[in-house]
Amino acid sequence: MYWIRRRKRSRVSSVTKHYVAHKETSRAVIQQQLQYWNQFYGFHYNRVAIRNQRRCWGSCSSLKNLNFNYKLLFLPRHLLDYIIIHELCHLQELNHGQNFWALVQLQAPDYKAHIKELRAIEQGGLSAVRLEKLKEKDSAGVVVHNTI
Repeated sequence: MYWIRRRKRSRVSSVTKHYVAHKETSRAVIQQQLQYWNQFYGFHYNRVAIRNQRRCWGSCSSLKNLNFNYKLLFLPRHLLDYIIIHELCHLQELNHGQNFWALVQLQAPDYKAHIKELRAIEQGGLSAVRLEKLKEKDSAGVVVHNTI
């Protein structure tokens, strides 16, 4: 008996398409902001990965690799900057102890308000469409930090 293999159509989800369409723009914005904020800290990091994560905005590994969600692109700039600062500080402190928060506070003195705002955004879900609408509302007052 011969088995007939049918070729399955490769279906790419709309979520994957959205990720692919925005990944490199997100990488460019994140790299620019990493350079800007790291001038204040001077930390060394290795790889920077842009991922499509469901729940996580960013992470830092013990190997000094930084990972960021591509959806950061759709957050208001002050929240994107807070997350970048947060992950940069993990390069020195791989925990959420007092020393870590003191490092964060050097460049993000309103970090507690940023955390509350992020939690409120997360309550509504992290769909790309919803985040894009939030970004449109915020885009009137965006200031991009230029690298020096």
